[in-house]
Amino acid sequence: MKKKWLIVGTVVAAGVVGAGLGLFYSLPLDLRDRSPRQPLAFSHKLHAGANGIHCLFCHRAAPLSPLAGLPTLADCLDCHRFIAPEAPEIKKLQAFWDRREAIPWVRVYSLPDHVYFSHQMHLHAGVACNACHDDVAGMERVTRSASLKMGWCLDCHRRQRATIDCWTCHI
Repeated sequence: MKKKWLIVGTVVAAGVVGAGLGLFYSLPLDLRDRSPRQPLAFSHKLHAGANGIHCLFCHRAAPLSPLAGLPTLADCLDCHRFIAPEAPEIKKLQAFWDRREAIPWVRVYSLPDHVYFSHQMHLHAGVACNACHDDVAGMERVTRSASLKMGWCLDCHRRQRATIDCWTCHI
């Protein structure tokens, strides 16, 4: 009798795990907060919006590589040694520099390992940053606006008459 209940319990547990995995894989790829808190309160609204700093000034790698990249601490301090050096967030920035420690930014966008995406290719095709990232220049804190699910990407590729060959994005 105990053996029967052990088998039934195992089958039920396996069913629960299977249903849980099914639910997990039906959710968006990136389960993190759509607008995570960062170690420094960096305002795109101030930098890109009010001050008109172009995306590529800080994300310099985007036209040259698959990744957009982030500015170095030295890049930030080139301006902030003179602009608002006494502001609390700039003091935090300076503290990272003094400790020779990278800022542990929290990713807002990410893709699974089996997907290849190149900022370089999209920029060279004339795709504007806000096509995927929305109005970052109006955001105090960056919010993920694109789902980055395959259907979302395919819809854009179809609208732009870009390739929908599987091997373009899947490696």
